[in-house]
Amino acid sequence: MNHFEYRNGQLFAEDVAVSDIAAAVGTPFYCYSTATLTRHYQVLANALATVGARICYAVKANSNLAVIRTLAQLGAGADVVSEGELRRAIAAGIAPENVVFSGVGKTRGEMDYALSVGVGQFNVESESELETLSQVASARGVDAVVALRVNPDVDANTHDKISTGRKDHKFGIDIDIAPVLYARASRLPHIRALGIAVHIGSQLTSLDPFRAAFNRVAVLTRELRAAGLTVERLDLGGGLGITYRDEVPPHPDDYAAVIAETTAGLNVDITVEPGRLLVGNAGILVTAVILDKITATKRFVIVDAAMNDFIRPTLYNADHRVTPVRTGPAATVLNKADVVGPVCETGDVLARNAALPDLSPNDLLAIESAGAYGAAMSSNYNSRLLIAEVLVKDDKFCVIRPRPSYDALLSLDQMPEWLTH
Repeated sequence: MNHFEYRNGQLFAEDVAVSDIAAAVGTPFYCYSTATLTRHYQVLANALATVGARICYAVKANSNLAVIRTLAQLGAGADVVSEGELRRAIAAGIAPENVVFSGVGKTRGEMDYALSVGVGQFNVESESELETLSQVASARGVDAVVALRVNPDVDANTHDKISTGRKDHKFGIDIDIAPVLYARASRLPHIRALGIAVHIGSQLTSLDPFRAAFNRVAVLTRELRAAGLTVERLDLGGGLGITYRDEVPPHPDDYAAVIAETTAGLNVDITVEPGRLLVGNAGILVTAVILDKITATKRFVIVDAAMNDFIRPTLYNADHRVTPVRTGPAATVLNKADVVGPVCETGDVLARNAALPDLSPNDLLAIESAGAYGAAMSSNYNSRLLIAEVLVKDDKFCVIRPRPSYDALLSLDQMPEWLTH
């Protein structure tokens, strides 16, 4: 459930008309619903209470400070994959000890900063990273709490670019060699090896891959303990899918049941790291029609949003619903169209074969389920400005990332001295 609905033919975000936001801030823009963020978090938290799991929000899904703080005030920690995301989490009010630092390529500088603020856990993904972290922690004179991220060789049955748990992926440590590396970690100076982490991919719509991965982790945990090693924590990652069109992902209650089943008797602290599940359906992308172009073979609705603003359809062939912000009579004729942006790429497609009425310039469209991996992956390609982000709560809205000016865009570049004469 989300809190975007039609009232008298107009799309509302909670109690704010989307067209009113467009009139105030211009298009395109992202719009997020506080009520939806809250509901999604609470449904998941209630389900996970049965297994005592903590929630660390995967900041990469949507890194706006206001979104992170909304979830932090509900009780979320954070899962981060860069120093920038760590700084965002802290700035949004998440205590460093409630942050998990994941990622395959942490630099020495990032490790040192994370240790300086007291990050709660490093998910280590290679022997080289483990040794480097030991060196950095030793130089600082502090301990790094570590969970080894293992690669269980489980197919997540999701898009290739967001599947992370097979042997041929860059992520994690081969689960078959993890016992040797875990034993080594327990002996390294200033390393406290306390747990195992796993994450097999994103947008999973079946529980079977989770069950397979968690079972492998449970077997590994028992093996490590039998060897006299300490395993106090299991970080089970994220990945539970959402509905974009016709998907029927598992309910969080069923997900929690799988966690309970696979970790029964282990007596461990459990962490999960949802991202898309919390924010995906809490956001829409609102864009204005530039023109409705009919060719000999195709209809194109050209809008002022583009692939630089929302790259998921181009990068993942993602299929998002597109709906008018104002609807016409029920008898309105709908014709299929590709919704495309102004970027100079054939791949600049936001939706294919969307059923839409006749449209005029400045008519507004809403691209649904755009709260995850939308603004966070946007760019200035074609020297286009980053678009505004708006957060709604009840009958109020606030611009939580303003649209910059062209002067601000140009100021990012510097001219070398030899070109200034």
